[in-house]
Amino acid sequence: MPSRLHRPLTAGAAVLVLAASVTACGSSAADPNAKEITVYSADGLKSEQGDGFYDKVFKDFEKQTGIKVNYVESGSGAAVQRLARERTNTKADVLVTLPPFIQQADGKGLLDIYRPRGAEHIAAADQDPNGKWVSIVNNYFCFIYNKKELKQPPATWQDLTDHRFAGKLQYSTPGVAGDGTAVLIKALHDFGGQGPAMDFLKKLQANNVGPSSSTGQLAPKTDKGELLVANGDVQMNYANMKSMPNQGIFFPAAKPGARPATFALPYAAGLVKNAPHAANARKFLDYLLSKPVQEEVSAVGGGFSARRDVKATDPNAVALAKIMKGVDVFQPDWNDIDKNLDTYIEAWKTATGS
Repeated sequence: MPSRLHRPLTAGAAVLVLAASVTACGSSAADPNAKEITVYSADGLKSEQGDGFYDKVFKDFEKQTGIKVNYVESGSGAAVQRLARERTNTKADVLVTLPPFIQQADGKGLLDIYRPRGAEHIAAADQDPNGKWVSIVNNYFCFIYNKKELKQPPATWQDLTDHRFAGKLQYSTPGVAGDGTAVLIKALHDFGGQGPAMDFLKKLQANNVGPSSSTGQLAPKTDKGELLVANGDVQMNYANMKSMPNQGIFFPAAKPGARPATFALPYAAGLVKNAPHAANARKFLDYLLSKPVQEEVSAVGGGFSARRDVKATDPNAVALAKIMKGVDVFQPDWNDIDKNLDTYIEAWKTATGS
């Protein structure tokens, strides 16, 4: 299992971005024949130790094709915001982010149509019907807790409001981080709508440490006991358990007696519109969905393969199946969330005073 610490990488350490001028038509003047691509991605798949899923994928892709992958990491919402700011001088070739931000990128006209080879093996719910994006690693929203300090994880949302979690609970910021937005989505589902969800999150704010732009920063704090509870996702938190053994994964139920529940939160990839290296980007997307790479998703990345024809049996896959046993998985209405996300975020800010 890979040992990983998920923190935002500095731009200087993580990426080499080509200097590009703006042409008269508003597109990048980068050399389209350069043997490179730039990927803007949400955190979670790359390791500071160099043994994560992206680390192997980027290295193997360059070895096979000669195409270098330049990498920029941020929160899911921040990646889309940066792409939008650069619309007239596009630097990125591929965007990888979580729902609902991949839908948001599409809605802003930031993605181009490309259906990678292998997409026929991806479930319809895990790709855009118009070919704008496709899931490359399946994943699920979760919470984490410090196993050393807590004998059992909190069973329900209501348990999180207990005074023992005051100043010891933190979740990443909705609208900025994908997993933070997932907290909001699960609350909307579990409490039955915006009103009751915001009422609860207002109450929970008494225990909340405060904003965090990156979910990955919360895992080491939870492992050290600085936090007792934080949000996360199964792939990221499972993958870093070797280096952070005190964290455990759990899924709070909507109410006492209810089954724990979560929803799929896949890493989804799309070709950026006006990508300066579009041909290379298409090759990269094909590579991500190739069966040999998808067979490494659990063994190397600690995640779930996006391809339905890949049946992983490695130790990580077995452990991941055990984590998900007995957990109900619901399907969010992504169209509704994409349409009303700004409204939900503003309601959350009002309720929590953020």
